[in-house]
Amino acid sequence: MASEEGQQHPISVYFWIWGLLFVLSFFSYMVDYLNLQGALRWTLILVFMFLKAGFIVAIFMHMKWERLALKIAIIGPPVAILVLIWLMAVEGSYIEETRVDYYGESTFEPEALPHH
Repeated sequence: MASEEGQQHPISVYFWIWGLLFVLSFFSYMVDYLNLQGALRWTLILVFMFLKAGFIVAIFMHMKWERLALKIAIIGPPVAILVLIWLMAVEGSYIEETRVDYYGESTFEPEALPHH
């Protein structure tokens, strides 16, 4: 049997990413601490979340050192699903606006369920 050599990455890379993850987590917590509201809050939360996930996948799961075909095979399907979710959200918003334009504002209020 031929012996295969594994890749060795300097441990400093892992420590740098570990520190960067702590910094990004600090900023995530600051979003809550500063009590930011609205679109800014959710934009910052999502940006920090995707950055942290990207660093974890790239470095700790060794995706950075893989071939492009494997990267596309692993990252492609979740990206496709996110695009489809975004398209459904856009379509849902369009349908809701169309219904309001055509039927007017809804006055429907659901009845409370009877207590047994």
